[in-house]
Amino acid sequence: MANDFKKLVQADKGLVERKIFSDEELYELELKQIFGRSWLFVGHESQLPKANAFIGGWMAQDPIIVTRDARDKFHVFLNMCRRGGAKVTKEDVGNNEVFECPQHGCLYNMEGQLVAVPGYDPEEVKKIDQTEYGLVPAAHLETYKGLIFATWDEQAPKLLDYLGDMTWYLDLLVDRRSGGTEVIGGVHKWVIQANWKYGAENFFGDDGHHPITHASVRRAMPDDRFYTQSNEENVMREDDPLSVLPAGIIRDYYREHFPELVDRVGPERARQSHLVTTVFPNCSLNFGRHMVRVWHPRGPNRTEIWSYFLVDKDAPPEVKDAMRLHLTQTFGPAGNVEEDDMDNWVQCTETGRGAVARRYLQNIQAGLGHDADLPAVGGGFRLRAFYARWADLMDAPDWSRVAIDIYPWRLPWK
Repeated sequence: MANDFKKLVQADKGLVERKIFSDEELYELELKQIFGRSWLFVGHESQLPKANAFIGGWMAQDPIIVTRDARDKFHVFLNMCRRGGAKVTKEDVGNNEVFECPQHGCLYNMEGQLVAVPGYDPEEVKKIDQTEYGLVPAAHLETYKGLIFATWDEQAPKLLDYLGDMTWYLDLLVDRRSGGTEVIGGVHKWVIQANWKYGAENFFGDDGHHPITHASVRRAMPDDRFYTQSNEENVMREDDPLSVLPAGIIRDYYREHFPELVDRVGPERARQSHLVTTVFPNCSLNFGRHMVRVWHPRGPNRTEIWSYFLVDKDAPPEVKDAMRLHLTQTFGPAGNVEEDDMDNWVQCTETGRGAVARRYLQNIQAGLGHDADLPAVGGGFRLRAFYARWADLMDAPDWSRVAIDIYPWRLPWK
């Protein structure tokens, strides 16, 4: 299939063809060109607390296992037996020394090695070439302050190069206190009938939807339970960088430990605790709610959402409970804010499939021509950067043709 990606995404004009949200062939190309090459979030170290622990997961539509072996080394493997292809585990979390394929009984250890095959002498199994018959490993696995990322691409840039200046913001979530962070409460998972890019772009730069999409929530909820600002606009008060946080035990906790955060990341960065963003392509973060969100593609018109609650490990239990409840009420599967967003994404996906609708380009022109005025230009520039990166990866034969870091424009205070 031949595609002119400069036409599909005209970043300089702020226009995007709706075809990219519904076309089956483009979706299949995304799995190869974007998800097959990018660094993808696969979990947090705290989910594998001891040797021989594992968690299940996905890298796009490929099922994976993340393991911690007996030497405390982390691995990511394709969850697929090399003989017949069945998943070697159906569990989401556990602690084993081996995985047993339910189809033919092949056994693999936490390092991905094939260690036993029914009917084969154990000594013969030891001679088997593990590169041919062990579990398929990710090309690279790296961590950033507890966050685990992996890629299938041998030629992918180093994780720190890929993240670039995004680490400047990630530290606000994962390096607030000396004790680090942990995922608690499992992982919320649900499916929506929408293209994965709508959720990812919403967190990355769709600033304009807030006062309209969430107007009813702001009217229904008292300010001290949602925002301290007026119901018309969510704007941080200059004299109080924590004013966007819910009043009560959560804001009190932030205030108590704000000096420690300033010591760790500096005063300018500490003021940005309310931000949301996306690590391209599909890992979104909401700092004020301690949420990590992954948009797993399940087709051009379907997305499986995984939501992690990531909190300071040293926070008191009552604070963790309050934060978890606040996250669930707002951005859980039935959250009052989440429901607003999901309805929009589903509608956008539905309309974009129409033959007539696809004649008309999607407009992401907010702030166009004023990019030098950052950060005042807001999310429009970020949206254009998101889709420019999408087009570059879809078109490029390898990483040498792609600018690695798309985030330096996020640092007007640096």
